[in-house]
Amino acid sequence: MNAPTAISHLVPESHQREVPAALIDALKSRFGDRCSTAMAVREQHGRDESSFDAPPPAAVIFAESTEDVAAAVKLVSEHAVPVIPFGVGSSLEGHLLAVQGGISIDVSRMNKVLSVNAEDLTVTVQPGVTRKQLNEEIKNTGLFFPIDPGADASIGGMTATRASGTNAVRYGTMRENVLALEVVTASGEVIRTGTRAKKSSAGYDLTRLFIGSEGTLGVVTEVTLRIYPLPEAVSAAICSFPSIEAAVRTVIQTIQLGVPIARVELIDHHTVRMVNAYAKLGLREEAMLLMEFHGSPAGVKEQAETVQEIASEFGGKAFEWASTPEERTRLWTARHNAYFAAVQSRPGCRVISTDTCVPISRLADCLLDSVAEADASGIPYFLVGHVGDGNFHFGYLLDPNAPEERITAEKLNHALVSRALALGGTCTGEHGVGLHKMGFLVDEAGAGAVDMMRTIKRALDPKNIMNPGKIFSL
Repeated sequence: MNAPTAISHLVPESHQREVPAALIDALKSRFGDRCSTAMAVREQHGRDESSFDAPPPAAVIFAESTEDVAAAVKLVSEHAVPVIPFGVGSSLEGHLLAVQGGISIDVSRMNKVLSVNAEDLTVTVQPGVTRKQLNEEIKNTGLFFPIDPGADASIGGMTATRASGTNAVRYGTMRENVLALEVVTASGEVIRTGTRAKKSSAGYDLTRLFIGSEGTLGVVTEVTLRIYPLPEAVSAAICSFPSIEAAVRTVIQTIQLGVPIARVELIDHHTVRMVNAYAKLGLREEAMLLMEFHGSPAGVKEQAETVQEIASEFGGKAFEWASTPEERTRLWTARHNAYFAAVQSRPGCRVISTDTCVPISRLADCLLDSVAEADASGIPYFLVGHVGDGNFHFGYLLDPNAPEERITAEKLNHALVSRALALGGTCTGEHGVGLHKMGFLVDEAGAGAVDMMRTIKRALDPKNIMNPGKIFSL
């Protein structure tokens, strides 16, 4: 694997397509004050949680309906100008940056839960609905949507990046939980893919084609999801370990024994220290597993006792239970705030976040070597992982005035991803490719497969207006 291939996207390509004044006038005529060219609004929609910098879009459209999105895309398509969908801006790999200029379509106002079919365990929502909003609106049905990437991301964005998160070990990812889509294509046509039926053998699986396409094939305007009964009993526990290896070995044995654990998160001792300082917690500053069990009271008790026995074999100690909703929320809030805790630990820093996923049997091999390299580099970092499905995340905390730290962090990222691929894993378990991992996609999938992706892209988006410059170059 050639290192420069993966590191060459430190600075996004800066080719900016011209946005004609006639297009801006047409958009303002159609959308009125919902078309903004104010610099503050453009800059807000021209950045995400990645460490990349790129010029902002030329204008921002605030869509309120599928018809709005279709109208905007038709106008933009006439001028072959890029379209970049925008949800809440929580992506980590530069997905929503206007690297070739263009128009940002903000779907955050498309935030209605359109229908709840409790008997069929499905719900249909607009793309701007966030995961927390969805669960708040359906909680009185006794059902919930389990996909939890940490950030309060929009359902449209989660679909576009094929998100997963803390519950994936039991409930799967967006790939398994999206049944149907409504999509505005590059020509402005509105199509529907899939149905509310649990399965189908009818034609190409277009739903899966759009899931994970990162806005490069169309704009998602409606999503039908699976939802699940709230478990009868929920219990959470934390357990500290003498080493990361001991914690990881506990997870591997738990999964291989078939224990149906709902969540199991790894937090390294650096991150525990950061979270303690940020959230005023008193957690033991050692490698820690944060676990959650769902099921009947008897089933939860049995699962927890099994995991506790496994943990004790690997030196796990200080097993602490959190059975009340308030205590569980406190622990999971601390976990979800790990990113912000880390940023606060080095004021003014920029973060390079990366993730990978490997077969569970190779998790220890991949993770331990990566930790050793990060420790040797001297760069502060945080480490969290949805380790029940072999997925983990590093965040390197960089001094923006020290370019050598950026170079070192990218070398660490390259070594990490190379190792994961060699072990049968993937360059990204849930962040997506975006800008940062375009080179790695070729290393993972092969030139032939990426060429096939380009063929699909050209067929569905011949003018290359749908979020161009992401996933692969044309």
